[in-house]
Amino acid sequence: MFLVGLSGGIASGKSTVVAVLQELGCAVIDADVIARQVVQPHLKAYRQIVHHFGTEILLENGEINREALGSIIFSQPEKRRLLNSITHPEIQKEMLKQILKYFVLGYRYVILDIPLLFETNRLTKLMKYTVLVYCPGAQLSRLMRRNGLSQAEAEARIRSQLPLDEKRRFATHIIDNSGERESTRRQVLRLHTHLEDSLHFLWARLAAGMVVAGLGGLAYLLLRHFISSFTCSFGRAGGLNFQV
Repeated sequence: MFLVGLSGGIASGKSTVVAVLQELGCAVIDADVIARQVVQPHLKAYRQIVHHFGTEILLENGEINREALGSIIFSQPEKRRLLNSITHPEIQKEMLKQILKYFVLGYRYVILDIPLLFETNRLTKLMKYTVLVYCPGAQLSRLMRRNGLSQAEAEARIRSQLPLDEKRRFATHIIDNSGERESTRRQVLRLHTHLEDSLHFLWARLAAGMVVAGLGGLAYLLLRHFISSFTCSFGRAGGLNFQV
């Protein structure tokens, strides 16, 4: 099994691509979903966030107010780095659990939907392929419309990430999401065909099979040697002698 990293700029339409991949039956691990799960009340990351950012970022029900926290981290880079240092280890542990689950289930590949994939170089090294959802010229207007932000607020959030043109240099596959939805869908279908035709996953399976077979053969030889030695010793001793 191999890993495919999927990313894009904020409001680039990555969710549209993910929806198509899920329709096709692909295994997709969404880092954003996990990020919301690991900061639920009373979990480790939640306690650390409240400790560092204060109770002012909480809703009445005790959950973290994502908008309030977002307004802090997108205007203060040091606060954003602090938040990432708290949440990223917990997110990565949960992602690893899900990767192992899909490996056991026999999936050929797993798609990791990671918004900051290209900002975190050490993660890209784990990916066989990297996919960038690209929407030149439409990102700012989409973000303002989607989140109800002013132009200044939207620009601050976009600046917190690498520019799309820079991310493009690191991606092995590009999906241009600036056109009609059907155009994006056709590009995703071509990507899916390419991944399905890839044989990289076979080498991992064969290697794992050889290791298991080798360990099994070694265990068999050791057991056979033990039984043979025990039988010889038993024969020389003349069986079990009972003293009456």
